[in-house]
Amino acid sequence: MATTIPLELDLKETISDKRLVGLWRLTAGFRPAYLGAIAGVGVAAALRTLTLLLLRYFVDDVLGQPEFNRTLPLIGLGFVGLALFQGAFTFLSGRWAARTAEGITLRLRNYLFDHIQRLSFTYHDRAKTGELIQRSTSDVDAVRRFFAEQAIGAGRIVLLFVINFVALLRLNTRLALLSVIVVPLVVIVSVFFFKRISKAYEDFQEQEAKLSTTLQENLTGVRVVKAFARQAYERKKFEQDNWEQFRRGRRLLIMHALFWPSSDVLCAVQMVGGFVAGASMAINGTITVGTYLAYAGLVIWLIWPMRNLGRLIVHMSTGLVSYGRVVKLIKEDREPLEEGVYAPSDDARGELVFHDVCFEYDHGSPVLKDISFWCRPGQAVALLGSTGSGKTTLVNLLPRFYEYSGGSLTLDGVELKEYPRHFLRRQIGIVEQEPFLFSRTIRENITYGVGRDVAQDEIEQAARAAAIHDVITSFPDGYDTLVGEKGVTLSGGQKQRIAIARTLLKDPRILILDDATSSVDTETEGEIRAAMDHLMHGRMTFIIAHRVQSVMNADLILVLDEGRVVQRGTHGELMSQKGIYRRIYDMQARIEGELEREIHQGSEVWEASDAVVERETANARL
Repeated sequence: MATTIPLELDLKETISDKRLVGLWRLTAGFRPAYLGAIAGVGVAAALRTLTLLLLRYFVDDVLGQPEFNRTLPLIGLGFVGLALFQGAFTFLSGRWAARTAEGITLRLRNYLFDHIQRLSFTYHDRAKTGELIQRSTSDVDAVRRFFAEQAIGAGRIVLLFVINFVALLRLNTRLALLSVIVVPLVVIVSVFFFKRISKAYEDFQEQEAKLSTTLQENLTGVRVVKAFARQAYERKKFEQDNWEQFRRGRRLLIMHALFWPSSDVLCAVQMVGGFVAGASMAINGTITVGTYLAYAGLVIWLIWPMRNLGRLIVHMSTGLVSYGRVVKLIKEDREPLEEGVYAPSDDARGELVFHDVCFEYDHGSPVLKDISFWCRPGQAVALLGSTGSGKTTLVNLLPRFYEYSGGSLTLDGVELKEYPRHFLRRQIGIVEQEPFLFSRTIRENITYGVGRDVAQDEIEQAARAAAIHDVITSFPDGYDTLVGEKGVTLSGGQKQRIAIARTLLKDPRILILDDATSSVDTETEGEIRAAMDHLMHGRMTFIIAHRVQSVMNADLILVLDEGRVVQRGTHGELMSQKGIYRRIYDMQARIEGELEREIHQGSEVWEASDAVVERETANARL
């Protein structure tokens, strides 16, 4: 047998809508071992049958014979030898079956993880995290059980039936035929329940995925839940989903509970009928006592395996249903990272031209409408507008997270769709509005976007540029400080600056700052802006912000409203015009002025209060 696990297999080309065919194709690379496991089961079954036939020979031909004392040791060795060989082949069968099942599971999980990461942003927009986790864990484990237990068990039962039925025919044809009367009924009952249990199990798995999503969302947002004191609401929501899970699980168990007694009664009636008929024939002398004893053992290994086959047929429905759910995920089209006819050898210069660019998430609902502007290399372009105006959607077109549905968008004179996605994403660095940090060290988070070993000096330079170096060195473990899940052990501003350092270390030709300074104070924002001025030199930079103060120094400011560019120009040019930009500036300036006056008035009140306290204290002392 092979000693290594073959992992490289394009499962999308392997899978099939015909579930049994698809499951068989999954065994590619493991088939010799799996067929060996089935053969081992067959040999073990044949050895068990030989043990019963040896018992018949011992009872009919050895007991009471003159050579009994001489033959007995040989008979004993025969029983021991058959038992040893049966155990050995059973062990080998289990080992090969386990290796096949675990190997398929290893390959399938690796493939699914890689596949999920390569799915498009559009798919992830509509997919639920709990559903994806369910298919990558619970459903894959059901497929593993199918190969490790159910399929090999079904093969074992079929071989036991065939071998023992042939042995029964050789013992007594009448008894053999009498012993399989209920077999067709067991199969019919099994198929009847198989269809219904399959549907019940699929409903159960879908609800379990929904329950997992509810739990995952609650745990991820536990800080929000506690902050708004919504524990009772979340508990009620979880209890509703859990009750539906209970209801569907109960229905599934009831179906099982109805099936087991039905098959058990049929098999028990068959067993009793066979024993009575065999005993009557032995009493009448039609068959020998040894034949009856062998028959009693053979019929047990004929009927009870058939009863278990019915159970396995029903249990196999879980593996088949889970396979179908996994196949549905595998069939989703991947995002082709290398697709594109233009493959430049050098980095991009950063010249971007938008000409009547349109985009829509859903057909008939445009988000961007006829966007047109030109960006020179090294230019800083700011996008300003209300929430939902299309700012983030516009910059998401650059790394081809989404494909524009109309117009033309060129980078360095080449249509953006001609570039491979992989190339574009190497050229573009993004600092998102809500920074995400992994539960790793600060060093690992900063170097995450660089596919090479990074010197400590480079890491510190990026951290200084993002105004976070001094904060990191104040921690006991410095850059080796382990941040919590999603960076919960850091403040919002600290997370944002680490995310900025991560992007700067990547040294992209195009920078996208998606409201990157929203979580920092004005002083820190100024530090970051000053440190980034020299880094943005020669790079195309997009700045998305809500504060006018964050975009005042941009070379070009675009004001978006309902997916259209309604104003464009520098800060001075836009301030000289009537429009949204001037209104936003005046409104923010008025709010800041009111805040400064309130702070000033508050400080005067505190000073007066302090003076009163000092006078009263002095009087009390006198």
